[in-house]
Order: sequence, then structure tokens, then C-alpha cells
Amino acid sequence: MSKPPQEIDGAKVLEWAWSGEKPFGVIRYETGEVATKIFGLAICQYEDSEAFYRFSCDFNWEKEQDSVCGSIAEAKDNLPNQYKDIKAQWKKYE
Repeated sequence: MSKPPQEIDGAKVLEWAWSGEKPFGVIRYETGEVATKIFGLAICQYEDSEAFYRFSCDFNWEKEQDSVCGSIAEAKDNLPNQYKDIKAQWKKYE
């Protein structure tokens, strides 16, 4: 299991999930070719912000995509279908 850094893109990691050897899913180019594989999901919050961000990350926890959410529950519940190849097991960041 690969734990993320305390911050991603300057936002504090609150909860995270790691897919393991196989990715949660992929991001594709318009041509359909795989652009990157998503192994890490992180729910983060920037200082002085009330919004939560769900970051989709590569194998090295580099942010590839983000989504703004109103709550942690929303970030978990509205996971795009492209990231459901593996069920996310969320963990609080400690």
C-alpha cells in the first residue's frame, strides 16, 4: 500500500484510497488511448477553503485530475465510473 504525502498540490490530505497493483481506472485521450492510470484517490482541502477536492492520482501520487465537492461524503459517493474498476477502501490520513 502506498500512503500519499501529507499534502497534494498544496492541499491537506484528509482521506485516501490506494488501488494496489491494478489501477482504479484510467484517463484517456480523445483518441481512446490511455493517458495515465489512476492508482490513488485523495480527498483534500486547501487552507482557508470550505470546499473539498477529490484528486485522482497516478502511481506516484501526482495529481492528474480533480473534482470540487461540497463534502467528504459527496467526494466518495460521486466517484466517476471510470475509477470503479477496483472498489475504493477509504482511510483517514494519520
